Amino acid sequence: MAIGTAPRLDYRTITPAIGAEVLADKAALLAGTHADRLRALLEARGVLVFPRIDFSETELVAFTRTLGTFAPDRDDGAVTAISLDPAGGRTADYTRSAFFWHFDGYMNAMPILGSILCAKALSPSGGETEFCNTYAAWEALPEARKRQIAGLQAVHAMAGAQRAVDPEPSYETLQQWLEVPRRTLPLVWTHRSGRRSLVIGNTAVNVVGMDPLESFELLVWLREWATQERFHYAHSWSRGDAVMWDNTGTLHRVRPYPADSGRLMVRTKLAGEEPLG
Repeated sequence: MAIGTAPRLDYRTITPAIGAEVLADKAALLAGTHADRLRALLEARGVLVFPRIDFSETELVAFTRTLGTFAPDRDDGAVTAISLDPAGGRTADYTRSAFFWHFDGYMNAMPILGSILCAKALSPSGGETEFCNTYAAWEALPEARKRQIAGLQAVHAMAGAQRAVDPEPSYETLQQWLEVPRRTLPLVWTHRSGRRSLVIGNTAVNVVGMDPLESFELLVWLREWATQERFHYAHSWSRGDAVMWDNTGTLHRVRPYPADSGRLMVRTKLAGEEPLG
């Protein structure tokens, strides 16, 4: 019987609770040599950084496919460009909501498993991407708070995210937001692995059954808890960096940057594999 030896995946942890810098060459990544180990590391560390890997758009799609099912935003299967350029119209307006803590795909039956973002052009100021580990945040919660939120649900809606950008929308604008389906989700996600993570962020509008102000207080408390320094990592970009994050166990946001800075990122997403429950 032949005995194989799997190639080793070298990496270094970034903080005790979140993040790992992957030290692998592009050829091995594109070949899928480390795919299984990368997926395991992603779940364990939440965020993976590939410094100056400089994927082309074609390579980024190919790398994504080694890790799971590529979930394109566009019908042509191309990567998604992320920019605040006003020429982007409503898409650029929606991008501003990314300045606030969130996770992607709350409206999907199975939220996005992960995203991979690559830096093509940087802003001279701002634009760092921040992450927090919502697995670690749940695990460290005081027991009294765990008991309080067990079984609670929150309504998530586009209006919640966009109101942070436009706190006094016109009625017409509000109707556009409301066209995007809302979902009622548990505050705590019990994953098929048995681990739990917090389900919060700027799309959370209210906790079901609670007084509006008490609901707001709880959501703010949970956000501050989850985003505190011990669960947090901020990535300062270099051109060519790629960063992948576990969308099912982290929140993320981008620090504000000038709309006319020329900052351009491209992104791919991995389709969800587990319903939120």
